[in-house]
Amino acid sequence: MSHFDLAAVLSSPDFRAMLWTGIRFTAIVFAGSWFLGMALAAVLLVIRLTPSTVAQRFVAGYVSYHRNVPTLVQLMLWYFGISNLLPDELQAWLADHKGEAIFAVISLGLCQAAFFSEDMRSGLRGVASGQAEAARALGHSYVGSMRYVILPQAIRNAVPALVNHTVSLFKNSSLAMAIGVTELTHVVREIESRSFRTFEVYAVGTALYLAVSLLLMALGAALARHYRLAAAR
Repeated sequence: MSHFDLAAVLSSPDFRAMLWTGIRFTAIVFAGSWFLGMALAAVLLVIRLTPSTVAQRFVAGYVSYHRNVPTLVQLMLWYFGISNLLPDELQAWLADHKGEAIFAVISLGLCQAAFFSEDMRSGLRGVASGQAEAARALGHSYVGSMRYVILPQAIRNAVPALVNHTVSLFKNSSLAMAIGVTELTHVVREIESRSFRTFEVYAVGTALYLAVSLLLMALGAALARHYRLAAAR
């Protein structure tokens, strides 16, 4: 039985380079899907608040689909299914430009938008109904009142839930391994197969995921505290 030797992993330039590549792709997938999810969530929330019944049902169906279909299935649907429907030229371009990472960002972002939009809708319920009327009285259009008055308050109320789902999104970025993205989990498995240092390698991967998750939670707590102090003033 080999003894625990973390230096055998961290001292290798090749393994350090692989870990850095995994961290970089994890950051790309996480950041890209987060920004896509937040932007789309805001759009979904605005659409859901319109008087159109058709639009409301569309958003409700979108949310229901993404909340009930496993994220891994959605990843595979995009990478193995939808990608085959694209023109050959575009498929070739994606193959040459890390298409698996692009599809990971799209699928995770679309999925997370459903959760973010519901978080913001819950936060919206905490906004006083008179705020919309006051915004319209000041000359804002419906879109303007949502952008400058209602949504900022809704997001402030939704910060705790948004932070929780942000952490979940970061952890779910590891699912991109299933479609070949060389993110952290993929790299950890590759290093383990080369070094046969199973415990050491997975300990490093666990520590990195834990550190980033705790950092995101700390940033979320600081943001929530900032909003509470701003509201108190």
